[in-house]
Amino acid sequence: MTFSFEQLKSMVVFAQVVEQGNLTAAAKHIGLSRAVVSYHLKKLETQLGVKLLNRTTRSIALTEAGAQYYESCRIIAEQTQSANQKIENLKNEPEGLLKITCPVNVGLQLVVPALNEFRRRYAKIDLDVKLTDEVVNIIQEGIDLAIRGAPLPDSGLQASKLWTLPTCLCGAPDYLKRKGRPITPADLEQHEWVIYKLAAGAIELSKGSRSFSVAVKGSITTNNAAARTAFIEGGHGIGRIPVYDARPKIQAGTLESVLDDYQLTDIHVFGVFPPGNASSKKLRLLIDFLKEYFVQTDRKLMDSLR
Repeated sequence: MTFSFEQLKSMVVFAQVVEQGNLTAAAKHIGLSRAVVSYHLKKLETQLGVKLLNRTTRSIALTEAGAQYYESCRIIAEQTQSANQKIENLKNEPEGLLKITCPVNVGLQLVVPALNEFRRRYAKIDLDVKLTDEVVNIIQEGIDLAIRGAPLPDSGLQASKLWTLPTCLCGAPDYLKRKGRPITPADLEQHEWVIYKLAAGAIELSKGSRSFSVAVKGSITTNNAAARTAFIEGGHGIGRIPVYDARPKIQAGTLESVLDDYQLTDIHVFGVFPPGNASSKKLRLLIDFLKEYFVQTDRKLMDSLR
């Protein structure tokens, strides 16, 4: 079977269709029209003499031949991206676009200030920042770095740990006056909770060699960290909050911490990225910068607690 450079382009288009989930998304991602993407798929199937995709108006599904062929196309696409990034890394000053996503509250309070400093240092790197509490499909969205407060699922993505967030239990002064201040972990089960949907359904505490697991229940649930804190300040229950978020409110008197003599599990913050981006110089610069920035933030936070 003869091979042409046009077929190489079709292979990359095919890989994008599979990764993006449909022709329209793939066309948008690689900057072609949907008609051109469809042309490449049909031409590729004609050249190979096999059907690669079963297509309907709403979805696509790989055939057995398509699944095997996709693996080769994916490798070619990743090698092409890696070759481009190696050239980029030879430049004296990094440049280009980084697309970043992170949760809203941690984004506004921590990540955006960090990116302000990063942009001052690397003026030729453009930033596209998407703040959302939903888990974004970073392959389909073309995201370079997703900042997430949870371990990686088995997704084929890579991750680098950026920071560890200490947490505390808090309630509003009027709520604790009405409901009583918990003295032991067992007391927590008698309290209302403001539940953060993206966190686990139980609170884990420890003291010395003993550990405790507390089931939480409450009439308010939210997927937004800032909303969770606002509901706790409003006197609707107890909640687990990162120390960086709770400390200013405790100092202002709108929140009080409880069970301070117990340890809570920390939140580990990861930078998640596609494996094909691992050699990108500008992404490596950003990850290293964020790690150092958050170390400095930790030091400032600890100074404020003394």
